Amino acid sequence: MKLVDLTRPLDPQDIEKFPEKLRRAAATMVPEIEYQRPGFEGADAVCANFGCTREDLPDGEGWGAERLHINTHLGTHVDAPLHYGSTCEGKPARTITDIGLEELYVDGIVLDLRGMVTPNEGIEVAALEKAIANNGAPITPGCALMLRTGQEQYDLGDPKYFQYPGMTREGTLFLADTGAKLLCTDALGWDRPFPVIRRAFRDTKDRSTIWDGHFAGREKEVFIVQQIHNLAGLPKSGFKVGFFPLPLARCSASPARVVGFVE
Repeated sequence: MKLVDLTRPLDPQDIEKFPEKLRRAAATMVPEIEYQRPGFEGADAVCANFGCTREDLPDGEGWGAERLHINTHLGTHVDAPLHYGSTCEGKPARTITDIGLEELYVDGIVLDLRGMVTPNEGIEVAALEKAIANNGAPITPGCALMLRTGQEQYDLGDPKYFQYPGMTREGTLFLADTGAKLLCTDALGWDRPFPVIRRAFRDTKDRSTIWDGHFAGREKEVFIVQQIHNLAGLPKSGFKVGFFPLPLARCSASPARVVGFVE
């Protein structure tokens, strides 16, 4: 069994890679971490807790510890239906802790869309159909469809990282109707980029253009997973994938460790 880590690493120093004008959006992409290092802050904390001095500690060191400030949609993360609204399929939308682990360990299929998608534009249903046909594997109930759009070639410091192809309502419902439950992308977001959606609404005043890829999840329950990393490390099918979000009570999403299990 080979384990393939599909999770984007999280590093607070990534903020330095962001173009200045995009740093306001960094809270959903970069963690804030307060470090207690064993030889410094950790030693002070141990001394304060136990009434000792650094001379009493092994090598003058205390513990290592960290305090995190994160968004629930940080990095590689799983969206629960609550993220799309308070109802789903006419019922109360499930939270991240309402989703059972058995729903998050499933067959995986990589849909290779490279060369069939355009930055900043919606992914056409025809492209999805072609990618499914090219893969050839049967889509099993509840499985994960993992979109490889080609965004893997860009780093956070590259403006093209933020100019990704995104999904529309039609594309999302098409994938949901196949029976797949986890809809995943290697792009920063599931929908088209926010500035693209904003311009589309400004120019047309068509409310159906607003976040239509995600809002489709109100009609058909799916779990959307964004910022999948390292799809190149997977075969196109014939593997299992596990999505392991933190069990954050009553939340609409959670960062997840996503792992491919390849025989």
